[in-house]
Amino acid sequence: MKMTHGVLGGSVHETPLSKVVDELLRLRRGTSHTSRDRSAPAGFGLDPALVGDFVAGTLGPQGEAALADQVARLLPFHWALPNKLTEAMTQVIDHLGGQRDLMAWLDGHSGLPRLVARLYVLMGLLDQFSEEPAVVTALRESREQTPCPPGLQGYLVPETDDETLGSIAFKIEELLGDGREKEAVELALATAAWLRQAAPRAEQLDPRVGDLGELMDHIRQDIQASSAEA
Repeated sequence: MKMTHGVLGGSVHETPLSKVVDELLRLRRGTSHTSRDRSAPAGFGLDPALVGDFVAGTLGPQGEAALADQVARLLPFHWALPNKLTEAMTQVIDHLGGQRDLMAWLDGHSGLPRLVARLYVLMGLLDQFSEEPAVVTALRESREQTPCPPGLQGYLVPETDDETLGSIAFKIEELLGDGREKEAVELALATAAWLRQAAPRAEQLDPRVGDLGELMDHIRQDIQASSAEA
């Protein structure tokens, strides 16, 4: 897979990223975990004036940074936004050119927007690799040696299956929505490290996932860098 620099601020594999970002706001559809019953806290929203100026192309850098922060805070509640906020969010996404461009735009703003963008890339990858039998098998086998990988205590049930990574993605999103960014980062990094450790076995089972370890290394570096800024 082709390596590209400067996408979401780091070195990320282009093919997985293009698959992930187009689906980022449809995470965990059809699983037992859902954020549909969670609503954004009071005070969260998008300033109509900022949205209007952004769409019109007249919003200055300071206003754009403020809008990016508002968008980042709302993303964990994308399932449950009222119609007015959904319309405003759609205006922003359409103006940018799509969900992939939304994430790249957020990554262009330091602090919470960049951190949220990079965590969502990981969440999308977790959903993607949930559908890879070789990855699931490698993770299951790794737990036979280490039943609870470091940093994942309290997040894993005894059974490792095709819902395991998706459930972790849900928890990362939930922590973000609760304003617990540090814990979200810790869980994300621990999960990426677990996948990195299981990568050689997954690659042995299916060469098509041969870049898993390298991909997790880059994702971890990106998240660590953005966390230090946030």
